[in-house]
Amino acid sequence: MIVRILVVDDYAPWRRFISSVLCQKRGWRVVCEVSDGLEAVQKARELQPDVILLDIGLPKLNGIEAARQIHKLAPNSKVLFLSNEDSLELVEEALNSGASGYIVKADAGSELVKGVKTVFRGNRFLSNRVKGAFAPTATPVRFSHAQPELAVSTKTEITRRHEVQFYSDDAVFLQRASQFIGAALRNRNAAIVFVTKPHRDSLVQRLKAQGVDVDVAIQQGTYTSLDAADMLSRFMVKDWPDAGLFFEGFASLIAAASKAAKADYPRGAICGDGVALLWAQGKTDAAIRLEQLGNELADTYNVDILCGYPFSLHIQEDTDAFKAICAEHSAVHSR
Repeated sequence: MIVRILVVDDYAPWRRFISSVLCQKRGWRVVCEVSDGLEAVQKARELQPDVILLDIGLPKLNGIEAARQIHKLAPNSKVLFLSNEDSLELVEEALNSGASGYIVKADAGSELVKGVKTVFRGNRFLSNRVKGAFAPTATPVRFSHAQPELAVSTKTEITRRHEVQFYSDDAVFLQRASQFIGAALRNRNAAIVFVTKPHRDSLVQRLKAQGVDVDVAIQQGTYTSLDAADMLSRFMVKDWPDAGLFFEGFASLIAAASKAAKADYPRGAICGDGVALLWAQGKTDAAIRLEQLGNELADTYNVDILCGYPFSLHIQEDTDAFKAICAEHSAVHSR
């Protein structure tokens, strides 16, 4: 199956990541990468690609207006939006522009390849977190970035949520982490944090700015904050994560947090940047192994996990290791 793809996003590391994923599929070819809406229209008319992956928040011309023009100039090209936005009104407007599908970036790790295949074959594709709202009998619901798909029932199998944030600035990671942790605490769940001291202090400040009473959460046992280096020392043996010590340590933390949580269906949040410390020390294989243990933890306990890596580590330059890290996550965020 030959698929010619145009990738449109204003953030170069994200474009490179998406292109690297697509090019692993036999017969798929990224014919061009562009960074703004006007150039997207021009390249769509010039190249007539099979599929166009299009962001919404683009400079010069927003993605929705670009899609409208592309629909006229390249009617056979299938537009698949790939955006951070999950507002149902915005998704509906994007689809009404003539697009064939919509993927929320947070779900790109699990949905991108399937989405491209689906729209290429002439069918519509929507991210799991929004498609229910477009079913004939669905009741419209709004999801927020801070709290995607946290509702559960006793009859629902929960999909593993283990996400990663690659960031160019500490503020990006802190924003993502504070939203992630704040959502858990506001929903009467518990959060376990093991990050560097500067991140620990900044997270507390950001959570308080969101209206989260961190002091009360600490007293109640729903917010546990640990130093990343200290936490690593508890289960690293000869520069390698010991699975037994890892699960022993986290099992006790999760048990205490779950007992303190007041939610009807407790589901904790774990946020850490210890993996980045391992990477900075040149222990890339150990970092990958720690991510794998994180997946086993998420499969065993009702927890969601968020970890972070700064681009200052030049992680994307080690292509194989970068892909291996991404492969261990249910969603990849890059900014």
